Amino acid sequence: MEEEEEIVRIPAERIGVLVGERGRNKTMLEKGCNIKLTVTSDGEVTIKGESTDVFFAKDIVLAIGRGFEPSIAMMLTKHDHALYIFHLKEYLSTDRAITRIKGRVIGENGRMKEEIENATGSFISVYGNTIGIISRIDSMEYAKKAIEMLIGGAKHSTVYAYLAKVKRRIFEERIRGL
Repeated sequence: MEEEEEIVRIPAERIGVLVGERGRNKTMLEKGCNIKLTVTSDGEVTIKGESTDVFFAKDIVLAIGRGFEPSIAMMLTKHDHALYIFHLKEYLSTDRAITRIKGRVIGENGRMKEEIENATGSFISVYGNTIGIISRIDSMEYAKKAIEMLIGGAKHSTVYAYLAKVKRRIFEERIRGL
């Protein structure tokens, strides 16, 4: 297999989280993904390794850059998990609108975000101008739809009702092994 190199940019303020105390997170990622990381102070991360290893490590680095804790981002090493990032500037034109939507997704005291996570078994990070989801592939579409409903202006009560149905559906699908 041939060595591949990929460069990813993350916010400079997330470098400390990526590297971790005494390089612990960086080492965990390198060993867990069988890759080598080089991190610059301005947030440029070079990932070297075999192409499949680099492919999975890239999403983990991006997830950490988008606000996820490294332990949650490492779930992406499981082949049944995926990362999806909503870039809010693609949906909304003003900073005020982005702030409002981020607030809607988080909900009062974090309740909406928590409800989406619980119903779909996912993890959500609201960071900068993005909303990230780490989820099992079989429930990713449900989490995405709930967030799209909120971006589109759906009432919280409508989204809660949707999530109640989704939770049952996911549970039934997993029991039947679909």
